[in-house]
Amino acid sequence: MAAPKSSPLTFELTEEMQARLEACRRGHGYASASAVVRAALAAFDFAGCRPVRAKQRQLSVRVSADQRALLRRHARLKRVSVGELLRLALTAMPVKPGRR
Repeated sequence: MAAPKSSPLTFELTEEMQARLEACRRGHGYASASAVVRAALAAFDFAGCRPVRAKQRQLSVRVSADQRALLRRHARLKRVSVGELLRLALTAMPVKPGRR
């Protein structure tokens, strides 16, 4: 009987979660991160889990072509999403303008 087919699954982890994955790999004696993820999925209680999600809203805004190109360029250079850069820019913006 042939082994079941597998396919790549790409997702992001924080450095802390990646360290935990590596600790689980070593602690359980798994050969790879894939084996850790497969074991975690096999043992996880999906029916009983209560994911904690920050409430978010999708927003559509207009930006100039130059700003869009700037965002894309920096997202590529920083290896993050455009949305992440937008959230950082909004977080850095003061609520009230400074004195001139």
